[in-house]
Amino acid sequence: MITRDLSQAKGFKPCALTIGNFDGVHLAHRQLLRTTLEAAGSAGLRPAVLMFDPHPSCVVAPERAPRLLTSIEERCELIQREGIEHILVQPFTTELAKLTPEEFASQFLRDGLGAKCVVVGENFRFGCQQAGDTDTLRDLGSRLGFEVRLLETVQWRGKRVSSGEVRKQVASGNVGIAGRLLERPYAISGEIVRGHGIGSKQTVPTLNLRTEAQVIPARGVYVTRTSEFDSTRQWTSITNIGYRPTFGNDEDLTIETFLLDPLEGATPERIRLEFLRRVRDEQKFESPEALKAQILRDVGRAKAYFRRVQRL
Repeated sequence: MITRDLSQAKGFKPCALTIGNFDGVHLAHRQLLRTTLEAAGSAGLRPAVLMFDPHPSCVVAPERAPRLLTSIEERCELIQREGIEHILVQPFTTELAKLTPEEFASQFLRDGLGAKCVVVGENFRFGCQQAGDTDTLRDLGSRLGFEVRLLETVQWRGKRVSSGEVRKQVASGNVGIAGRLLERPYAISGEIVRGHGIGSKQTVPTLNLRTEAQVIPARGVYVTRTSEFDSTRQWTSITNIGYRPTFGNDEDLTIETFLLDPLEGATPERIRLEFLRRVRDEQKFESPEALKAQILRDVGRAKAYFRRVQRL
């Protein structure tokens, strides 16, 4: 059950609840979700999530609002895959931002959602100007009738796992590390659009993606996996993100994907790109022929990558 209205969340009661924005639904988020599931199972509660839309920073500090890794719809799907039954996507407004920690806890946690156990990270803050911390939450829990479970900071190879860290790694082109933090490949999606026709004539034919994704990997060449929306069709692929400097373009960022497997059928209208490994930086070549030769070398490296994956 997914609802966007607290008044329609009566079916959540009684619940074990975790709270957050869950952008990316990364490793640390998954630990919160799994702990919530365990708490619900042991106490006969419904596992539930409370998250906000838009991101609170968009309301209280728009200049600091982050670029998002995932849409609300993607987050809900990923959260449900973990086994969470109930999700409240609460509209975040200036009125909500003014609630004191006690007002938030009583209106949402006790009365609205019937939380009997609340699972949060140790850096959790809430209420007007983030006045409430985990000590505040525990104190309110003892007065309002819910238990509080804290999850320690989740780290991967010395890095604190967070949405900000994932954004940093993707924006730097470190899609392999981002995939480890997400526990899945970072992906973007969108429509296939007509390109300039240069690839099919002078180098290799590609699918040109137009996406509304807010976080795009750094310019360069990547080993990718391409899948078609609303279809089981999937292809191994290699993707270039950049400005086609060999052809003098310096304005429009392009995302061009070359399929390593036969297309066999109509060109897809919408695709999803999973970024698996960075191959190299984008380069300017002396001629289209030199670029084509490099693309073929890149293709060879991508095929070798997929052969290694299959052996493992």
